[in-house]
Amino acid sequence: MARILQRYGDRDRMNHWFIALMFVLAGLSGLAFFHPALFFLSNLFGGGAWTRILHPFLGVLMFVAFMGLFVRLWQENLFIPADKEWRAHMGDMLRGEKTKMPAVGKYNAGQKQVFWIAAICLVVLLATGVLFWRPWFAPYVPIPLMRAAVLLHSIAAVVFILSTIVHIYAAIWVKGSVRAMTRGTVSEEWARTHHALWYQDMMKRK
Repeated sequence: MARILQRYGDRDRMNHWFIALMFVLAGLSGLAFFHPALFFLSNLFGGGAWTRILHPFLGVLMFVAFMGLFVRLWQENLFIPADKEWRAHMGDMLRGEKTKMPAVGKYNAGQKQVFWIAAICLVVLLATGVLFWRPWFAPYVPIPLMRAAVLLHSIAAVVFILSTIVHIYAAIWVKGSVRAMTRGTVSEEWARTHHALWYQDMMKRK
């Protein structure tokens, strides 16, 4: 029977799934106002008025939850020179030639990129969202600044959604990755294949 390794603790997994839940709720409520054709999504939240009330609070909860994860994981997501080699072999990975991929630590360059895109987008979403959050702050913000904030908010939301779609696709595509966030463990073979340096570090600790 193959040995398993602990990749994520309970706290990190619960934090991750709470962020995912807030992402879905904040995303759907935000899309309801993104275009008239999507306004029907407001029915999920009890109508337009409730959607407008709930959306910013959902966004703040998502930001706070992500910051909790950020504090624990940011150092492990810093880019290092070896990440350039991984990016240079991305074509091999997409072709399924995994044996040509360089050894990486706990996170590869693609995962790190998604992490930092999420962090930047959430900061932009919070900073711009506050500027047109009615009735608390919007009355004190000049109209031109508010319009600029709405535009930046929309751009950050689109980038965040697209990067999350990539993140979900990659997790499903790399067999065994979903288990890491549902059970918290991965097989020894998975670790050795996809994150060899992290695997070696775990073996040294044992």
